[in-house]
Amino acid sequence: MKWSVWLFSLAVVASAAERPLDKISPRDVDDMLDQLTKRFESAIPNVTQAALDLFDRHLGGLGIPSYTIPQYSLFGTPLRRVSLTAVRTSFLYGSPVGGGPSYPTGLLGLAKVAQDSLSILQDLLPRLAGSRVDLIKASFNSSKYNGLKTLSDYEKLYDNEWKLSMPHGPDPGVLTNYTKDLLFSMQRLSNSPYQIRRLDPRSDALPFPVDRAAVFHICGGSSLGQLFQYGRLFYADYRDQKDLEPVDGRYTANCDAYFCIDSRSGDFLPLAIRTNVGANLIYTPLDGPGEWLLAKMMLNVNDFWFAQWNHLAFTHETVHIIWMAAMRSLSQHHPVFAILNRLMFQVFSIQILAEVILFTPGLAVDMNFAYSGQSAKNYSSEQYRNGYGNFQSNYFHTDLQRRGLINSTRGPPLKNFPFFEDANTIHSSIRKFFTSFVQSYYSSDSVLADDHEIQDWVKECNGPANVFDFPSAINDRRTLVDVLTQLAHLASAAHHTVNTNELLQVSSTLPFCPAALYKPLPTAKNASLNPVEWLPPLSQVFSQLSIGSLFARPSFEGSNRTIIHMFDDPVMLAKMNPTTRAANLVFMSEMENFSRDVMGNRGFDADGLSQGMPFVWKALDPNVAPYSVST
Repeated sequence: MKWSVWLFSLAVVASAAERPLDKISPRDVDDMLDQLTKRFESAIPNVTQAALDLFDRHLGGLGIPSYTIPQYSLFGTPLRRVSLTAVRTSFLYGSPVGGGPSYPTGLLGLAKVAQDSLSILQDLLPRLAGSRVDLIKASFNSSKYNGLKTLSDYEKLYDNEWKLSMPHGPDPGVLTNYTKDLLFSMQRLSNSPYQIRRLDPRSDALPFPVDRAAVFHICGGSSLGQLFQYGRLFYADYRDQKDLEPVDGRYTANCDAYFCIDSRSGDFLPLAIRTNVGANLIYTPLDGPGEWLLAKMMLNVNDFWFAQWNHLAFTHETVHIIWMAAMRSLSQHHPVFAILNRLMFQVFSIQILAEVILFTPGLAVDMNFAYSGQSAKNYSSEQYRNGYGNFQSNYFHTDLQRRGLINSTRGPPLKNFPFFEDANTIHSSIRKFFTSFVQSYYSSDSVLADDHEIQDWVKECNGPANVFDFPSAINDRRTLVDVLTQLAHLASAAHHTVNTNELLQVSSTLPFCPAALYKPLPTAKNASLNPVEWLPPLSQVFSQLSIGSLFARPSFEGSNRTIIHMFDDPVMLAKMNPTTRAANLVFMSEMENFSRDVMGNRGFDADGLSQGMPFVWKALDPNVAPYSVST
């Protein structure tokens, strides 16, 4: 959720300099940075020294010799209860900020918000500086883009540009193979995997018809109904965007689309895209190449919107409310508290960024998307309330199985599923770590059931915190492992699949993935259509790329902020038991091996494919992707 900051900067330039964004001067950039930091800093709560002292005493982890469960506490159960009482009276559930669930308030709540926000500001400042240099250089070289008259002109946007934000450039293949249908379809199984599902005739109906000739030519089936019955038909639906508030001068469809498993090659391919606006045209690969490419861009505009505002609900907001409940239930002496404190680094800073910069009228969303900032806030909140904020039902494997993407009882398996392949490697190692961790602190299920702090956490989640679909009981070790594994998954692989470095490197790469279109959509088929006419002008291009650059964290590569170091906090580990320290070493070794495999062996094969895709996807390299949800 880091779009907002740079967009506000662009707003400052537009109003102060009063000239096109492609003519920004170094002075303008300095002005926007100054205004940006002032705006964000002004939204950070002012807290007293007394509040900070209280925070350090009850939540800061100071003076703890070792982490213990309450039954074996060196600190003493009564003293832990006294401290927790102080927390519960001062770390409170406040009104939502930026939509979604409750947000911290009270003396300790605001102290924690300030701590997280000041911390992320230290990451943000150098990233803004890098974005500034990239934008200045790109704007000074604008003549080489030739006025963006052709698709190849858009490809030149990345020609030795944006190097501080994207040192390795866009993912290999993204700029050379974006017209290929396989790249478009495999995006649903890699960098944006949260919308696609397999249609099941036992519970679904066919949303719209498709010509038999297209079905046979693309999927090898005799009819749409046959694909449906045999479990080879998949669906993505963005029609929930149809009633959102539009922004003048920008346009979008409200697509839904079919994908299929080709009975001949086994490839996962796009079959048809319905626009659901105007003439409600249905496009297939048999249409003219220009209009079919525009149709795919229409869907990518919808998916861009969905991915960004859905991920706010699915990852950020889901973990932050569970962490709030944990802070009010678990003593700072508890090993689970310590682990969560590590995983939830900077988490409460995100909603402030969203509220004061991202969703504010006239700023981030209003400047770049086809719908308004208020619509983005409302959409994200609806996603949170209507399923994506659910906890257990969105467990990694549970979600993918429910959508028919793994272990399907109907139809063939997906030949390639890059998101699952990479995220499952990380997930398995996370689960192994937590299995060792939980078993080392709880010798039996009965010991866990007797941990009143864990039981209070369960009650808090299902009571005042109003967490959706949290377990009703944690009386066995497997359930606790499930909970902790999912929290770590949401904070890392689930988030960084659609955000962070990945956003600039593939999900918002132009010309194929614009945030909005800039001409009314066609009302009739036109085989000679030129999709460039709908693409953003240069000023909007710089805005979109600058936003993506702010999300990026290229400097984290090889640092202790990556997934490899998820549990590798020396201060924390020194207070953990030997089994946990050993489990961390195993986790780090497995992640280092996975990273070496990604960096050393992942490239194009003899067929020009990587993981079955015509682009090389490395978003979840654990030596590059951060371990926490806020970065």
